[in-house]
Amino acid sequence: MNTSKVLIIGAGPCGLMTAVELTRRGVAVTVVDAEEEGATGSRAVLLWPYSLELFDGLGLRAEADKRGLAVQALSYHTAPGTVLRLPLDSHHAPLVLPQQDTGELLEEELRRLGGTVERGLRVTGLVTGPDSVTATARRADGTEVVLMADWLVGADGHHSTVREKLGIVFPGEQVPTSFLIAEGPLEGAFDTDSVNYYLGRTGVMLIAPLPGGKARISGTLNAGDTVVTPETAQRMLDERGPGGLRFTEVTLVSVFTSSERVANTFRAGRCFLVGDAAHVHTPTGGQGLNLGFADVRNLAWKLAGVIEGRYAPEILDSYDAERRAAAEQTVAATSRMTRNAVLGPVALVVRNTLMSLAHRTGVLARQLVPMLAGWQVRYPDALGLAGQKTPKGLPAPGSRSPAWPLEPDPDPIGRFQLVSMGPADGTMSRRGRELAEEESALVTHRHRTTAGSGFVLLRPDGYVAAAGRETDFVPLVRALKRILPTPTLER
Repeated sequence: MNTSKVLIIGAGPCGLMTAVELTRRGVAVTVVDAEEEGATGSRAVLLWPYSLELFDGLGLRAEADKRGLAVQALSYHTAPGTVLRLPLDSHHAPLVLPQQDTGELLEEELRRLGGTVERGLRVTGLVTGPDSVTATARRADGTEVVLMADWLVGADGHHSTVREKLGIVFPGEQVPTSFLIAEGPLEGAFDTDSVNYYLGRTGVMLIAPLPGGKARISGTLNAGDTVVTPETAQRMLDERGPGGLRFTEVTLVSVFTSSERVANTFRAGRCFLVGDAAHVHTPTGGQGLNLGFADVRNLAWKLAGVIEGRYAPEILDSYDAERRAAAEQTVAATSRMTRNAVLGPVALVVRNTLMSLAHRTGVLARQLVPMLAGWQVRYPDALGLAGQKTPKGLPAPGSRSPAWPLEPDPDPIGRFQLVSMGPADGTMSRRGRELAEEESALVTHRHRTTAGSGFVLLRPDGYVAAAGRETDFVPLVRALKRILPTPTLER
C-alpha cells in the first residue's frame, strides 16, 4: 500500500505541474500514470504568459527559453499581400515549446525535488471517504496496487478514468470539423517570428515556427479528405499559403477532431479534476494546455495552504466555481474563433474587411491579443472578499492586469499580497504594514505612494481578490477571517 498527502493520477504536463507545485511547497505527492513511457511529440506547443509565470517561479524559464522559440507577433494574412501584423510585448508573447520538452522539464524538476512518476499503473477503482481517498491500480502483469491519500487530483486527460469513477458528467458535443496537422522543415520565405494565419478564400491555415528549423501547418480539412498523407499537407500549403513554400520533409502528418466539453463539477469531495480531464475544446488559439496550467495554479496554493493549516478547508470550494467559469469563457471564445475559420465565401469577405478595419483602429490588438494571452479571463467572487463596488481606476476583483503584478511572483509560501496606496507615511501604509506583521503567514505588503488612499489585494495566483478605498479596509480584514482556519484577525 502506498500512502501520501496527494495522489496525482496522470503524468502529462498538468499532472507533472501539479506534482512540482505541491512538492516544492513541502507537500508529499504520489504520481502514477497508465503508460509505461512518457508521451512524445510536439502536441500542444504554445505557452502563453500566465503559463510562463509558472516556469519563472520554478526557475525553469531559462531552460524553457533555450529549448523553445520566442514569438514576436501574430500575423493575419487576409488577402495576397495584405498582412495584419500584431506585435507582442512581454506581457502577451507566447513561447513555442513542444509538449514533449514541457513534460521533460517538469519531470526533471520533480526528480530534482525528490519525487518520481510510477508508470504502468492503470487505475481501476476509486473510493472516496470523509478523510481520505483510496485508488486501486493494476500493472501490466496483473499485479494490483492500493494507493491511499488525503486528496486526489485527476489529471488523466480527455478520457479520464478519475472523472468516470467519480460519476462526473462531461457534457458537450463533438466539433464537426476535422483538422490536419503537419510538421517538418519548410523551404521558402515566411515570417518565422510570427504565428501566421492565412484567411483566404480556399480555407484557413496556420503556419507556426517550431524549434529546430521546423514549422507546423494546421487547417480545416476539405470534406473529401478522410485520409491524410504528406501530399495532402503539401496540397493544403499550396492552396492556402502564400506560395513558394515546400516541405523538404514531413516528420508528422495526422488528422484530428475535437470536442467542446466542460465537466459539470471540477471537484467531488477530496478529488479534483485539472486539464483535459475537466475541459476540452478546439485547438484554435492554442489555449488547451494553458487552461490546464491555470487550473493547477489556482488549485496548488489553496490545497497546499489547507494541508499546511494556513487556510480553512472551505477555500477549496472556490476552485470549482472559478475554474469552471474560466473554462466556459475559454470554450466559448475558441468556439467563436473556430466558427469564424470555416465561413462561406460571402461571410469570409465581410470578416476579413472587419478585421482590417479593427486593425487600423487598434481594436484588434486591444481585444484579440489580451484574450489569447489570458488576461481577459474573469473569476466570480467565490472567496467572498470583493466587498462593495470597486472604485474607478482600480482593477476589478476577479481580473488580472499587467499593471498589478505580484512582487515577487510567486511568493514561495503562497500568501496574498496587499498593495496599499496613499502618502508614504499615511494610514493605509501603516495599517497594511501592521496586517502583514501580525499575519505574516497570510499576507505580504508593499506600498505605492499616491495622492488617493486605498488598496488592492492580490491573490497568490495573481488575480485581484479585492480593491477599495481606505474605508473598505476594515470590512476586507473581517472577510479574510472566512478563509482562515481560526478567526485570528481582529480589528
